[in-house]
Amino acid sequence: MSKRKAAEVYPFLDAYIARKEEQIAEIEQVIERYEKKRLMEERSYQSMSALRRMFTGKKPDHHLAVEYIHYVKKPMEQIRALRAEIEHAKTIRSSNPADWVDVSDELEKEMA
Repeated sequence: MSKRKAAEVYPFLDAYIARKEEQIAEIEQVIERYEKKRLMEERSYQSMSALRRMFTGKKPDHHLAVEYIHYVKKPMEQIRALRAEIEHAKTIRSSNPADWVDVSDELEKEMA
């Protein structure tokens, strides 16, 4: 984090916030697709006959847990971090133009 005058950062904030919100939407779509896929797999497994279920088998629970962590839990953590960055950018936007504000490294790169 570096310090800059809020007025220097203002022109970049709207694009920065929009990009972060777009990243959040993309991550939410990935999570939603995974959950739909899991639901469809579960429905198709439940609709099979008992004999067919015996031969097909089901993913072990620990595999499902690892998939959940990979496709849902970690992306949700990313979303929380992105929302925190958006909140920080909004606080910068609402501050006085003469104030010194902390600027994240990512916003610093965008300004360069």
